[in-house]
Amino acid sequence: MRLIQILVGLWLVAGAGVAGAGPSGRPEQVASGTGGRTALDGTLPKDVDPESRNRLPVIKREGLDERGKKIYDAAGPDGPQGAAALRLHKSGVDVRWDSPVGRQLTELAIITTAREHDQQYEWSLHEMEAVAVGLDPAVIDIVRYRKPLTGVDDKQAAVIQIGRETFGKHKLSSETYARALRLFGKTNLVDVVDLMTGYAGTATNLTAANQFLPPQMKQFLPVPFTPANDIHPDSRSRIPMSTSPAQAPGQGQGQAPTGLYRRNLAPPPTGPGSMGRPAAGLKSLEASVGRPLMGLAILVTAREHDEQYDWTMNELTARKDGLDPATIDVVRNRKPVTGLGEKEATLIEFGRELFGKHNVSAETYARAVKVFGQRDLSDFVVRLMAPHASDAGMLTAFDQHLPAGQKPLLPMP
Repeated sequence: MRLIQILVGLWLVAGAGVAGAGPSGRPEQVASGTGGRTALDGTLPKDVDPESRNRLPVIKREGLDERGKKIYDAAGPDGPQGAAALRLHKSGVDVRWDSPVGRQLTELAIITTAREHDQQYEWSLHEMEAVAVGLDPAVIDIVRYRKPLTGVDDKQAAVIQIGRETFGKHKLSSETYARALRLFGKTNLVDVVDLMTGYAGTATNLTAANQFLPPQMKQFLPVPFTPANDIHPDSRSRIPMSTSPAQAPGQGQGQAPTGLYRRNLAPPPTGPGSMGRPAAGLKSLEASVGRPLMGLAILVTAREHDEQYDWTMNELTARKDGLDPATIDVVRNRKPVTGLGEKEATLIEFGRELFGKHNVSAETYARAVKVFGQRDLSDFVVRLMAPHASDAGMLTAFDQHLPAGQKPLLPMP
């Protein structure tokens, strides 16, 4: 597997059409992201393109701009696969600021994502921004308290429903997708979903770091837990400011934006980049912990998102890299971690709390730092788990199915 593929957060399998048969001896397939079973003859849902095996058409290199062609070529001779291929359908604009759908809808998309991840820091800053750009406070309260969408504008309702289904149910229905496609069109819809999934990755980093706002600022989101108080007074997070700075990839939402009227909402020294400050990169992580544990971090993320495509393709890779099949089965079937090695057990519990509870306890975090060190733990989160959480949202929303003939390896709810 090439390093460039790792850097974009994907684990691709060479020749990924591995055959698998169901009880009848014919290929058995599960609809990735939806949990629905396709016909045994390989028939796909009506809104899934038979060539791309997702809800978007295959994108051709000749139809891309220069930026897209570089991404396409970097992925290898077959072009990007999975979430990377879906993202090639984006417009290329800075969606939050420049999308034709407007700032009210883009901020609504962000707070909907924050709500579905119980992410107080992300919510609080973007609620203030949503009010500033004119989003109706009544709509904000509908998202905050998960109220019914009765009376909400069609486009606003579509954005909220996409978030509730994609992140809350790990399944985007054909009806919701069709309605959103009709309202936004393909390119704008891809842009909005990509914005939301990007902020899902940001929420992952903020939650792992237990990032608080400065003490003089109020947090506006009710959450079903009491955040731990294991934070440093200087950074207001679990990461002290003395840690050498490093920018995590894919965290553009936390960077200072450039251009007229753009501004960074994060009050210094807080922000979504705090978890990435100690990170050293994937090469460092591989040298320190090895590829099997890296694969385990990806599988835990895929399992907690019920993401069939990301799980199956990466289980194949993890097995080749030497991850113990018994450990894989613990994650696959959500078994207790009793009997596993300390590193494996700690990483699984960390991921289950991060994605399943949206709250990593002080005890779990301290144990992970003791076992891995802050540098490697930060790399696990910002280089693998957050990007794959973002990818899971894209794969789910656009219902990415496995390659024809590939047996699904994840039991779906």
